[in-house]
Amino acid sequence: MRIANRPILLVEDDQVDAMTVKRALKELHVTNPLVHEDNGEAALARLRDPEGQKPCIILLDLNMPVMSGIELLRVVKEDEQLKGIPVVVLTTSAEQEDKVSSFNLGVAGYMAKPVDYRQFVEVMRSINTYWTISEMPQ
Repeated sequence: MRIANRPILLVEDDQVDAMTVKRALKELHVTNPLVHEDNGEAALARLRDPEGQKPCIILLDLNMPVMSGIELLRVVKEDEQLKGIPVVVLTTSAEQEDKVSSFNLGVAGYMAKPVDYRQFVEVMRSINTYWTISEMPQ
């Protein structure tokens, strides 16, 4: 995904899914560091840390305890310092309401997590390909 090798922020409460993302990115030779937070509040604290490096992309699960993905997305997109960071929803939710809410809040993409690992790698490959060729503002 590159973009000056800034980190990828994964916001995911399921440890198995987080390990699957990490494994898929490694298999795809993505060299950006992966930073993982398991809830929206922790992710928001990281994003607002003045010492921390802003991620090149946020991979966001929707169904999480403490602060849901939709709640985090709403806060990020209302924050002048954060709203330019692209967010891709990676979720098991097939709820139409979640899709509509996500796009209304400005997500860059909405991907259903496939159960099959090979299909999951292909989803991650698509995200990686898109962000590798996408021109981002500095």
